[in-house]
Amino acid sequence: MAEDTPIILWFRRDLRLGDHPALHDAAQSGRPVIALFIHDEVVERLGAAPKWRLGLAVQSFAKRLESIGARLILRRGRALDVLQELLAETGAGAVWWTRQYDPDQIARDTAVKAALRDQGVAARSFSGHLLFEPWQVETGQGKYYKVYSPFWRAVRGRDVARRLPAPQSLRMPESLPTSDTLADWQMGRAMQRGADVVQPYLTIGEAAAQQRLAVFARDRMEGYHKDRDRLDRDATSGLSENLSYGEISPLALWGGGLRGIEQGKAGAEHFLKEVVWREFAYHLLYHTPHITMQSWRAEWRSFPWQGDSPDLLRWKQGRTGIALVDAAMRELYVTGRMHNRARMIVASYLTKHMMTHWKQGLDWFAETLVDWDPAANALGWQWVAGSGPDAAPYFRVFNPDTQAEKFDPDGVYRRRWLAEFADDPPPTALQFFAACPRRWGLSPDDPYPAPLVDLATGRARALAAYERRKPA
Repeated sequence: MAEDTPIILWFRRDLRLGDHPALHDAAQSGRPVIALFIHDEVVERLGAAPKWRLGLAVQSFAKRLESIGARLILRRGRALDVLQELLAETGAGAVWWTRQYDPDQIARDTAVKAALRDQGVAARSFSGHLLFEPWQVETGQGKYYKVYSPFWRAVRGRDVARRLPAPQSLRMPESLPTSDTLADWQMGRAMQRGADVVQPYLTIGEAAAQQRLAVFARDRMEGYHKDRDRLDRDATSGLSENLSYGEISPLALWGGGLRGIEQGKAGAEHFLKEVVWREFAYHLLYHTPHITMQSWRAEWRSFPWQGDSPDLLRWKQGRTGIALVDAAMRELYVTGRMHNRARMIVASYLTKHMMTHWKQGLDWFAETLVDWDPAANALGWQWVAGSGPDAAPYFRVFNPDTQAEKFDPDGVYRRRWLAEFADDPPPTALQFFAACPRRWGLSPDDPYPAPLVDLATGRARALAAYERRKPA
């Protein structure tokens, strides 16, 4: 194969220039590079909010590439078909990409790699989405980790890959292939009127993500360990949004946390633990891919959770009658995100007080979260439900009122998102009614609903169901 044939660099959830092994090696090779994004079968299946947010990430990344004299080619169709067409058009001799680890993308990439190699094309995948490849972290018995704490101890002192600078330029082919127009894809169509409400809450692109990390390290890392669960304070990094689309690398977060430790910042190690929790989620997703579809623990697969119901709709609408739960569900609809502590509370209420299957909640988050991540979403839901690995004690039932006293003691968070409790609601609370579907027929003038499930009654019902589930 000629050493000067173009390399097709297939971008997916790695939309950045820095800390990008595949892009770095392509630039260093001196060969022409065709930067490509495909709206393929995996993208097509994304929920409304993550698909829309991905489109915004692609738009931002295309401009980033233009800053170094490159152009992002856009094509739509089945990944293998698009790649084969582009190989024929350009005479490219290689296709490179950054590895992903969820079942859909592994299946796609495995088939693509096999087919291209059969055609004599140098198909190659690179690291970059994680600090540690899932198969590189093993127990002393050579098995995968099922519990977070020993996983953390196993990796906390490990060396990570070196940081890679952004290339200053890319060599382009003499003639570039044609490209689709991003707007024609209408990736935000399913967001409908909600897009205009959510967009001001987004932080899009590599430069903005790096700035977000710098501000967090400067202003909030010191108090992260004690304030990160406070719903009424802006104490977290917010970087899950950017990590999801690869606008910033986990190496950047790891480096920021290590610098914080060197500077004596009290919250730095807790921040690193959260970075490693994401690694643990991908570790489990790779080794036990069924975690996204069915209860990780086999004994939970016959548990009598409910499926779809009118009660589930009220949970989605933030109308359970439990103020903290409803505030969190409305925050999600207005901002596309939800505080992590709130995610645990709404998940516990759904799966335990309402006795509804965690898969219903997982699917709703996959539809509505702009920072949706297949590994973190699956592990989070199963952890709270009690059906997953490293789960909280299955009998733990979060009490939203007690959680509110601890993490929103003055009601700041609840007032921010609930319009029914104020004569003059704040704009944040009113935005929910501007974003939610018209077919719901909701108005800020509606009376606040009575509790869907009384907290004491729901807890007792859940515990009774757990007791019946226990083996003799």
